[in-house]
Amino acid sequence: AFTIPWGFLTAVLLVFGRMSADNELVSFRMAGMSMPRFCRAVFVLALLLGGFSLWINTTVTPRAQSAMKRAFYQMAIDDPMSMFIPDRVLSDFPGYSIYAEKREGDSLVNVEIFTLTEREEPAMHYHAERAQIEYVAASDELLLTLEQMSTIYKDPKATKDLDKVQPGIRVGQGQVKIDLAPLREEASKLRPSTLDTGQLREKLRDSEVTSKQKRAIKTEMSKRYSFSMACFTFALVGIPLGVTAQRRETSIGFAFSIVIAAVYFVFIIVADMIKEKPAAQYLMWLPNIVFVGLGLWLFMRLSRK
Repeated sequence: AFTIPWGFLTAVLLVFGRMSADNELVSFRMAGMSMPRFCRAVFVLALLLGGFSLWINTTVTPRAQSAMKRAFYQMAIDDPMSMFIPDRVLSDFPGYSIYAEKREGDSLVNVEIFTLTEREEPAMHYHAERAQIEYVAASDELLLTLEQMSTIYKDPKATKDLDKVQPGIRVGQGQVKIDLAPLREEASKLRPSTLDTGQLREKLRDSEVTSKQKRAIKTEMSKRYSFSMACFTFALVGIPLGVTAQRRETSIGFAFSIVIAAVYFVFIIVADMIKEKPAAQYLMWLPNIVFVGLGLWLFMRLSRK
């Protein structure tokens, strides 16, 4: 969704900047070829890439995101040990933050477990020299058996980090249970970003969907279609900017592409953050409107030269 239009924009800036610097465009113009005719192939390629992006945005990406959410929960059931990467903090379990220094066989070594409050603040700390993990199907939870376990408790009502910190117990073996129900519910939750466009249209016709959810769905649909126009929009802006730059160096092309794409994508990201607001779906189209208008003005100026 991001790399195809961004890569295309960079290619347009680099190619036309180099051709302009080498006076190749002047040669074509002297031979009687107009800029619209010369750029016809670029716009055709932009439309083809736009169609490919449309398929990715409306079908591939939402299905992939849905599959990723389900895969993580399934991984916790089938092979919980594989979820722990040595020397990395695992924070995918709601309410927990877990660290393991390394793995040895079917055990984790030097394990640190923090239980978190609703404000994502530490409430309980467990340390264990080794830990084994197993999935308990009857209760749908992970059971961590900790060896040489020690605990530290912090009152969640404390106003400062070190207030009411109490040393806990130290035992040869203890257990920590991680409920997977929140993870299962998260995996099964139908969000607009995990539904393909056909499913989103069905949701809009569903009378049980609230107006707030419908606004989020419309914003998601606008985002997908707006994103798919990015290649054409970038071609319209990139050609005159590349010609105007007149540089052989690749650095100026990359710099232009970063600035243009950053401004374009910021509008999309901001609109996605407020997707439940009435104006969000219209804000999704704003970068295309602005850049297409700017691109047409620049391209017409270039054609008249």
